[in-house]
Amino acid sequence: MENNQDKNRENLRMVRRLVVVIGSAFALIALVGIYLMADPELSLFNSYDSELTDVPQDSEAPENAEEDDWDKIENGVHVRTGFVDAPGMMETLQNCTNCHSAKLVIANRMNEERWIETIRWMQETQNLWDLGKNEEIIVDYLVTNYPPIDKGRRENLADIQWYELK
Repeated sequence: MENNQDKNRENLRMVRRLVVVIGSAFALIALVGIYLMADPELSLFNSYDSELTDVPQDSEAPENAEEDDWDKIENGVHVRTGFVDAPGMMETLQNCTNCHSAKLVIANRMNEERWIETIRWMQETQNLWDLGKNEEIIVDYLVTNYPPIDKGRRENLADIQWYELK
């Protein structure tokens, strides 16, 4: 009986040692992971290859780039997003393009009621934050610049000059 107890004690000591070794290994792995997150240059998952890109490596912008290209407006249109330059554009850009493309916003032409319903749906199901005072500005911008288009059928052809095929 005493022999079994000795074996049990020895097995228990071995299990404890194994737990300490495994715990130390996990701690080491966690420490290395934290270090790699703190210094991404050392990360094994870093796919950046400076030889394969045309991105300048220094902190200066290329000589031909303008500093204000990010919010450049040409012909009344925000170049980067395609939004019409009008009051409310920046609020719309800042709140809508965080989650999806400006093209999705522009393509969904809706009236005021539908935009508000869509915003509520995004807040309830997509974790959209409370827009506060910006909601009215954004909805006004969208309704004014991207109203619904009532297409229906194409217009009848008029003033047609018919000819015979030979």
